[in-house]
Amino acid sequence: MTENLIIFNARVVTPVGFSARRGREMGELCIMDNATVEVTDGIITYVGTNRGEERDGYYQHYWHYNARGKCLLPGFVDSHTHFVFGGERAEEFSWRLKGESYMSIMERGGGIASTVKATRDCNFIRLRGKAEGFLRQMSIMGVTTVEGKSGYGLDKETELLQLRVMRSLNHDEHKRVDIVSTFLGAHAVPPEYNGRTDDYVDFLIREVMPAVVQNRLAEFCDVFCEQGVFSVEQSRRLLAAAREMGLAPKLHADEIVPLGGAELAAELSAVSADHLLHASDAGIRAMADRGVVATLLPLTAFALKEPYARGREMIDAGCAVALATDLNPGSCFSGSIPLTFALACIYMKMSIEEAITALTLNGAAALNRAGSIGSIEVGKKGDFVVLNTDNYHFLPYYVGMNCVHTTVKEGVLYPVL
Repeated sequence: MTENLIIFNARVVTPVGFSARRGREMGELCIMDNATVEVTDGIITYVGTNRGEERDGYYQHYWHYNARGKCLLPGFVDSHTHFVFGGERAEEFSWRLKGESYMSIMERGGGIASTVKATRDCNFIRLRGKAEGFLRQMSIMGVTTVEGKSGYGLDKETELLQLRVMRSLNHDEHKRVDIVSTFLGAHAVPPEYNGRTDDYVDFLIREVMPAVVQNRLAEFCDVFCEQGVFSVEQSRRLLAAAREMGLAPKLHADEIVPLGGAELAAELSAVSADHLLHASDAGIRAMADRGVVATLLPLTAFALKEPYARGREMIDAGCAVALATDLNPGSCFSGSIPLTFALACIYMKMSIEEAITALTLNGAAALNRAGSIGSIEVGKKGDFVVLNTDNYHFLPYYVGMNCVHTTVKEGVLYPVL
């Protein structure tokens, strides 16, 4: 559903461009006071100074929204989540509070394996209903585009089921959030393979990926490139096969140990490498040189009590950095955009302007969508966040609290308050 909309008297705050912003460019925002943004059939057709929109009869076939005293930003892009799954793992959170590591929990049957069992037990309706609830919460926090990963099936039937749930939600006429789907069959090795990781990679390449591609269920292929999960060589083989089938490569890289995932992402010219808590200096430089988006997930580091990714150093090295929540049932049961902003600025030393770019235009670039979303420019979708203040510095300052007044999806207003 799209609308014709005139937003006037707004303070527009946006990055500018149709590709990722890198290095110091991330801190450069276009700020316009007393501005008007016009949306026609869901697409931005004017951005500039007010033109008398308050006059009676001006653009009679458009909704009019007076945004005086409010900031207008591009809709937030949450470019890394796992929002389609069965079950929860609240007990595991308590175990971690008592000192158990994430890896030790996985070794005793918890972690991803626990969610795999619960997801395999779910049907389409249960999975869709739960995922729809997460999407509503995302919209309230200003998210207008989200990436969703499979990876909680680890068999052909359930992997395809997760992706079909996402496609169904994305085709909903009244959706508030666009969904970009990623195939993450290589999230873990299922118990029935008993550690035979190479055989499981063969299965994914031979049986599952062709079905994903044939049914047009995903755009990207991701892999958990990590010690004890998928090695650099196994990840390289899987992503090379995915690219041949038409799926763009992404990686979970260097999250738990410095394995060389960032270097592999650069070697493959992956669209993004995500997590990167332990990325090496060489890996960071290589990603900057090859234009790989570094997607950082501070909520996960916060929940696991791990060191944060070196966002400041990555930006200073010329990387394009994106921010995302990593909403998932285990290591990060949160999709909080407000807390993501705060953690990025307080603990990862990113400026507020850089964080805005990271959650808008660079998030769009991490999904190959910088040409159509992520900034307030003519020709892009009319996806916006209206803050309940004209001071965008409230985004991290109002720590963990939502300051979104209205979310706009393709010209349609969804008030939060």
